Amino acid sequence: MITITGIDPKMIANNIEPFEPTHPGEVLKEEIECRGISQKELSRQTGIPYTALNEVLNGKRAITTEYALLIEAALGIESSFWLRMQTDYNIQTTKRNKTFAKRLESIRKIAAVL
Repeated sequence: MITITGIDPKMIANNIEPFEPTHPGEVLKEEIECRGISQKELSRQTGIPYTALNEVLNGKRAITTEYALLIEAALGIESSFWLRMQTDYNIQTTKRNKTFAKRLESIRKIAAVL
């Protein structure tokens, strides 16, 4: 799609999606490593079970609202940051699901006729 300015919105720096979506757990993992906090210590501070926290840090579990608030309390990084990042990750990975993309396309075709 080309806009009035003649620039494809996908080519504007703020609209470019990464090749691989970044799970917020990856960012959290880097953050605690930089601060010298172990996973066990963060688990203890937040009350998030170690196995659940480990799954978040390895991109196998989502950061929930509850986890985001607990992480905010422990690290001082706003919960809304973690939740926005999780939402962006979810949207990007869902858009890349071919079956779901076909479903969206068929809905868009129907909606265009209406």
